[in-house]
Amino acid sequence: MSFPRKGIAVSTWTLTGFLLLLPILSASSHREAPHTLEIPKTDGTDFYMFRSYESGREDTITLIANYNPLQLPYGGPNYFLLDEDAVYEIHIDTNGDGIEDLTFQFNFANNLAENFTLPVGDGENVMNMAIPLVQIGALSAANNPNSGVLQVQESYTLDLISGDRRTGTRTAITNADGATTFSKPADNFGVKSIPDYAGYADSHIHTITLPNGDSGRVFVGQRQEGFVFNIGKGFDLLNLNPLGAVDAASSALQQVNITSLCLEIPISFLTQQGEPVIGAWTTASKRQNRVLLAEAVPVTNPFERNSSEGTTSFDNPDVEFGAWHQVSRLGMPLVNEVVIGLPDKNKFNFSEPKDDGQFAGYVTNPVFPELIEVLFSDAGAVAPNLFPREDLIQVFLTGIPGLNQPANGTAAEMLRLNTGIAPTPRAEQNTLGVLAGDNAGFPNGRRPGDDVVDAALRVVMGVLLDAEVAPTGSLPFTDGAAIDATMFQDRFPYLNPPVNGSDF
Repeated sequence: MSFPRKGIAVSTWTLTGFLLLLPILSASSHREAPHTLEIPKTDGTDFYMFRSYESGREDTITLIANYNPLQLPYGGPNYFLLDEDAVYEIHIDTNGDGIEDLTFQFNFANNLAENFTLPVGDGENVMNMAIPLVQIGALSAANNPNSGVLQVQESYTLDLISGDRRTGTRTAITNADGATTFSKPADNFGVKSIPDYAGYADSHIHTITLPNGDSGRVFVGQRQEGFVFNIGKGFDLLNLNPLGAVDAASSALQQVNITSLCLEIPISFLTQQGEPVIGAWTTASKRQNRVLLAEAVPVTNPFERNSSEGTTSFDNPDVEFGAWHQVSRLGMPLVNEVVIGLPDKNKFNFSEPKDDGQFAGYVTNPVFPELIEVLFSDAGAVAPNLFPREDLIQVFLTGIPGLNQPANGTAAEMLRLNTGIAPTPRAEQNTLGVLAGDNAGFPNGRRPGDDVVDAALRVVMGVLLDAEVAPTGSLPFTDGAAIDATMFQDRFPYLNPPVNGSDF
C-alpha cells in the first residue's frame, strides 16, 4: 500500500499520522493515569500484536502485553511480582463490534515455599530460621534437580473465555501434559544467582493446548524494556533536536525491565467467519473492595457479593472482594497517555472500546500538533491547519480502509491487525511500517521493532498532506533514539531477556 501526499479533500489517511503521534511523549503508556500510578503492578504499558515472523511459525499471531513499568534491575530483595489479587486479560474482537469475543485471562499465585530455613546455632541452641532472601543457590533451567531453590514460587493459570469476559464460557488452557498451572521464571537477580538467564527463562516457554485441540505457546516473565525513547528529555517539554540524526540520542529505558505476558496463537483460532481483521486490547482488573488484615483471624464481609475471607500471611496481608473493576486498558500505544485529557484518564482506563464515542472530541481536535509547533517554532515547525478532524474519527475508531478495517466494524479504539498480510522477515522489516510500504508493521498491528516515535513526529506534522495545509510536513522529524527489529530476538517471545541486577 502506498501513501501519496494528499490534501484536505482526501485526508482519511491523516489519522494514521495521528495514531503514530501517540507514543511521542513517554515510554508508551507507563504511568499514564493518576490511578495506575498507585497500582503499578496492573499498569499496562505496551501491547504488541503481529503475524509471527519466527521461521516456521508464520501461521500464528503473537500477542505481548507488558505490565509493571520501570523495573530497576537491582530492585531486590523482593523484585517485581505480579498481583495475585488481579486478573490480567487479552481481549480479541473477531468481528469489529468493539466487544470481546475471546478473552485470555491470566491469574497469578505467589506461594511461599515450605521449610526454607537454615540451621543457626550450636548444640542445643540450634534453630531452623527462615532466610530473608527470595533465593538460595544458583538457579538453572526448570526441572533441573541441581538447581537452587526459590523461596517464592510464582505460577499462573490461563483460561479462555468465549463471549463476555465475566459471564461467558470459561475453559482452562492446559500445557502439553494436561496440567492447568504454568511456572513463571524469577526475575533476573544477577549472574551469580542465575548464570544462564536466557536458558533459564526459555525453559518456562510452555506449549499449550487450546479448547479445539490446536496448540500454541505461552510465556510470562521479566523482559528488557522494548520501547525506545529519550524519556528524560522527552518529559522536559520535548527537549530534543527534532531535525537531528535519528540515532543521536540514547534511550534510558533500555536499562530497566518490564513483565511480559506473551501468547502465540494460530491465526485460524483467532479469526471467524472469513473476517481476516481482528482487534485486540489488554486490561487488568481488581476487586472493588480491600481490607487490610491486622490480625491473624478470618475476615469476611457479608454485605458484598463475591465476598471472600482470609488471614494475614506472607502472600495474603489483605483480603479483596466484590465485583471486578477494570483499572487499566491499552490497545493502540499512548492513547491515554497523550490524547485523552487529564480529567478523563482514569475514566478511559475504566471504559470499554464499545463506548469510545465519548472520547471523540480528543481526536477531532488533537492538541499535540499545536504543542509541537510551540515547542519547535525555532526549527520552523508549523502544525497542519485541518479542523475539525472528523475524518480522523472514521479511521481511528474503525480501522484503516483497505488495510485493517473489518467489513462490518463499528467505532471502537483497539489495535487492529489484518491477519491476511504475510509477515515481513526480521532483517527486511522497515522501522516506519506501513508508512514505508511495510504493511505487516504499525499501525497494522505493532511489532517490537516498529519506530512509532519517528513515524509519529513526521506524520503528525503533515508528511501525508499537501504543503498548503502542512507547510513543514516534509521535514524528517525524529526523537533521535533509534530502534529496529534486529535489536530484538527473531523468535518467541521476541523481547530480550531482562537486564541483570549485578551489572550496576
